[in-house]
Amino acid sequence: MLWIVMAVLSALLAGMTSILAKCGIKNTDSDIATALRTIVVLIFSWAMVLIVGSANTISNISLKSLIFLVLSGLATGASWICYFKALSLGDVNKVVSIDKSSVIISVLLAIIIFREYNHLAVKLFGTVLLAVGVFLMVEHKKNEEKNIKSTWMLYAIGSALFAALTSILAKIGISKVESNLGTAIRTVVVLIMAWVVVFMKGKQCQLRKIDRKELVFIILSGFATGGSWLCYYYAIQNGIVSVVVPIDKMSILISVGFAYFVFKETISKKALLGLVLMVCGTLVMAILG
Repeated sequence: MLWIVMAVLSALLAGMTSILAKCGIKNTDSDIATALRTIVVLIFSWAMVLIVGSANTISNISLKSLIFLVLSGLATGASWICYFKALSLGDVNKVVSIDKSSVIISVLLAIIIFREYNHLAVKLFGTVLLAVGVFLMVEHKKNEEKNIKSTWMLYAIGSALFAALTSILAKIGISKVESNLGTAIRTVVVLIMAWVVVFMKGKQCQLRKIDRKELVFIILSGFATGGSWLCYYYAIQNGIVSVVVPIDKMSILISVGFAYFVFKETISKKALLGLVLMVCGTLVMAILG
């Protein structure tokens, strides 16, 4: 059951990613940060490909697998852009809770597309708990401006939708591809997409003004992301999607915990109840599903 261990490691590293990224985008543009950290992830992922010796299998990848890997890379890029924009505008615990709601869509799509009907009632019950938990977690501050409130939420929802597509497309794309190689190929797509966005918006001139301290946090978030990806897609390839995805989303505990201690983001009783329901829903699907 190594894939379960890898799914847990993926969650731990993903939780660290959110906090490190938030530290790196206090004054740095989110699109710039996304593009820079993708470079780190690219180096990390291709280094793993060389270590495991899967580079020589590139020629064996089918056209179908390559297409779905590219599509999953585009979905990931879109998810990242939305996610880090949302982080730059909103609180970590709120943004992360909406982003993690992608598990609901992923599980439902996995049931339909991959026919993962085992313990169907349990999985559906778990998704309901998650949905209610997300609703309770996303509460608004009284002094929060309406335009800011709606903006970060729209970006967070976009992040969740694209993240859900990523899981499904990646599952199809890496069905016959070594997981580290699949991750590396997807990262190339994300890198190209991220830098295209930077140049299209004319933000490349901001690269010279990046604070060195924030740059360190951006790089560290890239390493955390790279490690999380490698663990996650190994678990996706060798495990059950509707179980792996919920475990991975447990990273919300780490993100919320660090947000409380590092950024002093308080959490109300209502939001705490929502967090408990999200965790319960995740555990229900991971253990009983």
